[in-house]
Amino acid sequence: MIFETQRLVLKPILESELSTLHRIFTDSHVRRYLCDEEIFSLQQVEEMLKQSKKHFEEERFGLWFIKLNSESEAIGFIGLWYFFDEEQPQLIYALLPKALKKGYATEAAAKILEYCFDELGYEYVVASCDQRNLGSQKVAQRLGMRKMAEKIVRGSPILFFRIEKS
Repeated sequence: MIFETQRLVLKPILESELSTLHRIFTDSHVRRYLCDEEIFSLQQVEEMLKQSKKHFEEERFGLWFIKLNSESEAIGFIGLWYFFDEEQPQLIYALLPKALKKGYATEAAAKILEYCFDELGYEYVVASCDQRNLGSQKVAQRLGMRKMAEKIVRGSPILFFRIEKS
């Protein structure tokens, strides 16, 4: 399940790529917005990769590295993941600071949304982000997602966005 866009390659993350994913999760920018400042241990990230592999095998989704077409180094990741006891997984992504404000998140997310609607048969997709994460809010808006709720989760305001299959 490798996807290509105009500028990007989205490639399922293999268990052998644990150190690269761990490096992304422990980046201070990623921690701030995705992990509530928590520093994930190597073991926690390894468990996520095992779960991702299981999701790919059973449900045809998981976590993909985002790479530029011309480079082999991951600039972030994107995927579908279960949060907040929902019926179906949410869109999730994280980019390293050097890859921000270049449209990569929107481009990668659009490809995953296309996959969700055309291949997985989803009728809608949800994404959430911290209220202070203005960048992710803008990505959601560019994708055509609409804000549907705001909830307090573990003491922080979280915004929920949704897009329907058209």
